[in-house]
Amino acid sequence: MSNRSFAAVLMLAISPGVVAQQFSSVPGQGRSMVVTNFGIVAAPQFLASQAGAHILEDGGNAIDAAIAANAVMGVVQPYVNGIGGDLFMLYYEAKTGKLYGLNASGWTPKALTIDYLKAHQIDSINPIGVETIDIPGAVAGWDAMRTRFGTLPFSQILAPAIYYAENGFPLAERNARYWVAKSLLQQPGYRETYLPNGVAPKVGDVFRNPALAHSLREIAAHGRDAFYNGPMTETMVKFLQSQGGTHTLEDFKDFKPEWVEPVSTLYRGWTVYELPPNGQGIAALSMLNIMERFPMGQYGHNSADALHIMIEAKKLAYADMHRYVGDPRFTPVPVKELLSKDLAAQRAKLVQLDKAACQVVPSDVETKLGAHGNSTIFLSTIDKDGNIVSLIQSNFAGYGTGMVAPGLGFSFHDRGAGFDLTPGLPNSLAGHKRPLHTIIPAFMEKEDMHIGFGIMGGWNQAQAHAQFVANVVDYGMNVQAALEQPRFTKGTFQGCDVQMEETIPELVRAELTKRGHQIQLLEPFSFSVGQGEAVVRDSGRKVNFAGADPRSDGEAIPQGPDTK
Repeated sequence: MSNRSFAAVLMLAISPGVVAQQFSSVPGQGRSMVVTNFGIVAAPQFLASQAGAHILEDGGNAIDAAIAANAVMGVVQPYVNGIGGDLFMLYYEAKTGKLYGLNASGWTPKALTIDYLKAHQIDSINPIGVETIDIPGAVAGWDAMRTRFGTLPFSQILAPAIYYAENGFPLAERNARYWVAKSLLQQPGYRETYLPNGVAPKVGDVFRNPALAHSLREIAAHGRDAFYNGPMTETMVKFLQSQGGTHTLEDFKDFKPEWVEPVSTLYRGWTVYELPPNGQGIAALSMLNIMERFPMGQYGHNSADALHIMIEAKKLAYADMHRYVGDPRFTPVPVKELLSKDLAAQRAKLVQLDKAACQVVPSDVETKLGAHGNSTIFLSTIDKDGNIVSLIQSNFAGYGTGMVAPGLGFSFHDRGAGFDLTPGLPNSLAGHKRPLHTIIPAFMEKEDMHIGFGIMGGWNQAQAHAQFVANVVDYGMNVQAALEQPRFTKGTFQGCDVQMEETIPELVRAELTKRGHQIQLLEPFSFSVGQGEAVVRDSGRKVNFAGADPRSDGEAIPQGPDTK
């Protein structure tokens, strides 16, 4: 079936007022959605999904299940996330229909400034140096989530993660593929923690991390204070200072996550939400605003025309994000202006249908106004009442810095590698400042349909979000089919280079090459285009749906009924 014929079949699913039809299967779909009246946990590793589902069965809600699944993810996939990293979340409260946003991204040590680095003859950031370690925000994020919306104690929520850390788990296929980061083998604590007896574990080998089990027990017993104001804090600060860090006990003690108002745009009748800066979610919304100026559905799914428009929209949206987005506590970010439909119309006029732009410039927005990683996990949970969590958590690059403090069992992220050392920019380094973040959770809704979704992978994320939304809205796909489709990604901000999975048809790629795109092929279901999950609430029928990306070891696992 041709792309245009396939699109014609799919367009039958998006007739006005029949949103529910989008959740039937489509041609070529690899696996079915999970469909149930009970809760579902969709995480990129099946043990995490199962742990979250058990928490739901024990009476927990979507918040409790998300924390439990995230904690297990830090045990079973430490190369992409863990309590040494940051966290962002969107929470949909079904009874009120309100969407809440949580920014649990950490700040730099107060003493870490551009002048400080210059005084120490440092003119560029070492991507795995101690200067990249901001105060990790994940545990504070868990605490804020549980305190405001959770129902179970940490001792119960963290029990599955403590079990797997203490007793071990056999490595799954993608676990083993990504386990070793050769560039980190000399980092303090890395070998001792992740390569038992100096040997990399293989598929099916059991890996244990008793030090991490101890750290999680401390958090279970003492909450956020265990991490930010206790003996663990003293251990971290002593270790970081021994590596040349400027971290202090006060930097940890004073840190607090922030509840924020999500930002949104309307895309062909669907409201799509992201978190506001300091994240890149605004770029996904800007992309969609530009894409809306073109008849994407008429072009056909993953046709040359559709992909060309999305790639060009990505360049324009990311140029604006890179120019204007930083920590809004330091530099005002013109969010309203960047998300305006008028600006999108102006930007869309810059797209040439027959030619790729290799250089783009940011918008001239009137206002008073680097490095990237892809080691991230996204998970989504939904409970029987329809509450939804869209959560993303990250080390930034693989294992972050790879530095592990003695006896703690987790590596510190390197999120600070994203700062700019040129003064006066929105993302310039400063003390107690949060960098421009790549990790973003998302949510979209129309009428009775509410979808929590996300796709990880550094600068891939906003462009992957836009592709997912187009699959659902323009091409009528259900969430499982939308996650499975071949994707493109562009990790650079300039140039005509673009990566795409080789399952995009050769004739389409040839036409894109003719227009000037310089294509690098990726394997099918490539890690480079990110791994995602999605959960759905049909509030009219009170039914839940979920999909899980085949690019990971993950599954969407439903809660079982209480048969006692």
